[in-house]
Amino acid sequence: MAETEIPATPLAEALARVGDRWTLLIVEALLAGPLRFNDLADQIPGIAASILSERLKRLERDALVVARPYSERPPRAAYQLTAEGADLAGALRLLSDWAARHTDAACGTPLQARWYCPTCDHLADHEPNADALYV
Repeated sequence: MAETEIPATPLAEALARVGDRWTLLIVEALLAGPLRFNDLADQIPGIAASILSERLKRLERDALVVARPYSERPPRAAYQLTAEGADLAGALRLLSDWAARHTDAACGTPLQARWYCPTCDHLADHEPNADALYV
């Protein structure tokens, strides 16, 4: 007897694309703008170069990130979110808001997630298109 295959839900589809341990951290790092590989690795403590490389290739394949070459010898690229990748900013904000509500600061006060632009040194009260996330 063959099992009936259940169609994946939209959440299951999203998790298949970005639900591993490192992918959303890569997206978060790229929200502030393009980064070179080593700069991106510096933004994500603990990520191995092989994992970062594999995740970037997958994000490129899924059209969430684009690699823009800046050197031919040796071949090097800066990585940037596509419009579809930048759309994940809202989901990251929701996840960060949830985590902040369930995490206390060292003094016992619940944390609050805020949108912060490191370029302008400005807290933003609205949903940004690609502002950096500050918690």
